[in-house]
Amino acid sequence: MEAVVIVTVLALAQYMFFGVQVGAARQKSGVKAPATTGETQFECVNRVHQNTLEQLIVFIPALWIYAHYVDPLWGAGIGVVYLIGRFVYRAAYLKDPSTRTLGFSLSYLPGAVMSLWVLVVAVIAYV
Repeated sequence: MEAVVIVTVLALAQYMFFGVQVGAARQKSGVKAPATTGETQFECVNRVHQNTLEQLIVFIPALWIYAHYVDPLWGAGIGVVYLIGRFVYRAAYLKDPSTRTLGFSLSYLPGAVMSLWVLVVAVIAYV
């Protein structure tokens, strides 16, 4: 389970890092809180941060449930794909938001796959 703990902490650290970048972009572009619109670059950095939060809501529970019922090392490995996907998403979104598909897929699919896999395992165990 240590590998799952490491991936979880890295995912949270990644989210916090993206949050710090929002603060820096806010200061650089002069967007005062609570505004969430302004310079395009600020809006892109902010959207990366918000989308990461949206993905974490599915990813973290899916990772822990998968690790418990299926396999923690496989869960951690799938979690690494999520982490890489978030950085790919960030790089693409900041360059050109229309190119974010690969990064989004690499970070969406791990949570979706683990959730569905655990659902199948639970239904089979229940029946």
